[in-house]
Amino acid sequence: MPYYVGIFEMLDKNKDKEILDIHIDFLNKNIEKGNIYAKGPFLDHSGGLVIYKMNSFEEAKKLAESDPAIVNKTRKLIFKEWKSTFSD
Repeated sequence: MPYYVGIFEMLDKNKDKEILDIHIDFLNKNIEKGNIYAKGPFLDHSGGLVIYKMNSFEEAKKLAESDPAIVNKTRKLIFKEWKSTFSD
């Protein structure tokens, strides 16, 4: 199964703080469903990275675009297909 990477660049730190809990809840629920392989913030507080493990680019991008941080425009999404060197 292919991997896809969402880079969530911070646009509005103050507004992002308001929706952070629902953003994290969204990510955690999708980890439980198996749609997200890994997630985490950048240490410089400029955003975060999410690795999606889904059947298609379109399906994964649609999920990433429905993230509360993107819907509420607190972060900008950069989305790419990624070739993993992890062994599952």
